[in-house]
Amino acid sequence: MTISIIADSQRKAARVAGFTFVLSMVIVVLANFGINLRLIVPGNAVDTARNIIAHETLFRLNIASNLIYILNIVVLLTALYVTLEPVNQSLALVATFCRLVSALMWSVTALNTLGALRLLGNAAYLPVFKTDQLQTLARLHITSSYDAYYIGLPFWGLASTVCSYLWFKSSYIPRAMAAVGVITSAWCVICAFAFIVFPHFDAMVNADWFDVPMVLFEMALGVWLLFKGLRPSGTAEPDKPSHRA
Repeated sequence: MTISIIADSQRKAARVAGFTFVLSMVIVVLANFGINLRLIVPGNAVDTARNIIAHETLFRLNIASNLIYILNIVVLLTALYVTLEPVNQSLALVATFCRLVSALMWSVTALNTLGALRLLGNAAYLPVFKTDQLQTLARLHITSSYDAYYIGLPFWGLASTVCSYLWFKSSYIPRAMAAVGVITSAWCVICAFAFIVFPHFDAMVNADWFDVPMVLFEMALGVWLLFKGLRPSGTAEPDKPSHRA
């Protein structure tokens, strides 16, 4: 009989992972719905530029939110590795690397956003461009931030897929929940690659449905880990005794 006991370090790491899962979603929601939707006007570079200039501190808070999100993800991937490494070290490393790549794309987003703000500033070298040119370039930088997100999305989806498989294999969480994680995360990976290859793929499948199912799973997983932790039954199933004639 082979039983894999859950270590205290795993249980603590799982709680940390649950907290950082929830915190990451809170940061993204506040940044996107609390800031971006208020300042960025789709298809209108002029109004977007005016909003950014009028609310520069709020726009800078968005940049800071991206950096806080990156730090949060680093804590998250570390906690997930500690929790899932006993299940399969190699796959846990793959998931950690993929989530790290995804997090690094948020640093690109922060750089592009800061670049947009610089274009709308008062540096001495900017007057060589016309105002409308600067506004268009600033809007282009913001759009590039979204491109960085979609470059990181397949890595995020792959990390979630691998982790979900390890959750399923370990039975640390209900297997039905883990199965949903595998399906929604794999769906995100497929959509992300399809969107990169076929730029009008979002006309067939709304872009919100690329990652929303996976996000809802990770939110549910975060709440589960935070309040319930790893299941007491999250051990390897004992080998069935052989019956000899």
